[in-house]
Amino acid sequence: MLWVARAVLTVEELGAFRARAVAAATRLFAERGYRGVTLRSLAKELGVSPMTPYRYFENKEELFAMVRTEAFRRFADAQRDAVAGSEDPEDALRMLGRAYVSFALDEPDAYHIMFELLQAPAGTYPELEAEQARAFSYLHEAVQASVNVGLLEGESLPRAHYLWAQLHGLVSLHLAGKLVMGCSFEELVSTVFVKPEAAQ
Repeated sequence: MLWVARAVLTVEELGAFRARAVAAATRLFAERGYRGVTLRSLAKELGVSPMTPYRYFENKEELFAMVRTEAFRRFADAQRDAVAGSEDPEDALRMLGRAYVSFALDEPDAYHIMFELLQAPAGTYPELEAEQARAFSYLHEAVQASVNVGLLEGESLPRAHYLWAQLHGLVSLHLAGKLVMGCSFEELVSTVFVKPEAAQ
């Protein structure tokens, strides 16, 4: 039997297919959850042979990590762009809040995968963890600047976590259609990044 060597993929071919696969996998993971997706189901979604994804991804775990890495990269870029050139800490916090909400509403599938699906153990995917850290760094820096000028009180790191948790909770409830107790999402989210006395 004559065996024909498989052509080596170029960098462009690898990147193009992975971009298509990540976009399709984002939808599949959001719709079916982590356990409901396989590389074969991805192949079916892309209209390629069942074994094709195995040329580009070692396994489903690598695919999922790449989906999350790309989502966090876009999210971090949105945070970075929101505060580019801003010198006022209060304005920076508000712009970060708007960028956070806009990303979640524009890309709900990616947002769900980033924060709510099963996560890999720490240290498994360094690039993913680097993008996660970069995304949080813009909020932490803005909170530190706000503490420095007396706009906020307390230590910057826990305060940044509290703000993140508050905003994430509101966004998640809104995306799930659960904010039905008399206060709108817009009303609640507008008070997250303002001084307490200003919100009264």
